[in-house]
Amino acid sequence: MTDRVVESSDVEVPEIPEILEKVLLFTLEEAKEKMAQGADVVPFTALVVKENLFLENHPGESAEECFNFARHTVENARGAEAYALCYDGYVEVDDETKDALIAEGGIPGEDEGVAVGYLYTMDDEGTPTFESEPAYIGEAPNFMSGLKEADQYDEEEIDEKYLDDEDVEDEVE
Repeated sequence: MTDRVVESSDVEVPEIPEILEKVLLFTLEEAKEKMAQGADVVPFTALVVKENLFLENHPGESAEECFNFARHTVENARGAEAYALCYDGYVEVDDETKDALIAEGGIPGEDEGVAVGYLYTMDDEGTPTFESEPAYIGEAPNFMSGLKEADQYDEEEIDEKYLDDEDVEDEVE
């Protein structure tokens, strides 16, 4: 996923809401585990809804297609408190390109999201070695900028969005 630009800045790390920080770090840890097992990291989102975490993969033919799938999922996430989109990419550091697992995310109604990540190197056997701490990368698009805060949706709106698929399966049986 090398066709994505997240603006990096030399400014201080902004205050990140706790729920957003947790989902960003969770997705990075999930991606690290996949890579440690030798698997590719397919771009995926994690949505925090009520007390649940919904994960969804977003494979595509190009980086743009993957991001469009993720954007569509997140923009329609009524009642979600936060999201993260995680992928394997790279960052440019001091005129050098470095591999990184990147998680972008946001919360409803905010104009901008944030991007954090783990820099890593691969040895000759394809085993990744990750930096010990995630790094703040910069501002990122917030796919939830057009959504209301989670508590502004009523229970029916939220249940309708996330439980309809289960209801359809039950009706088909």
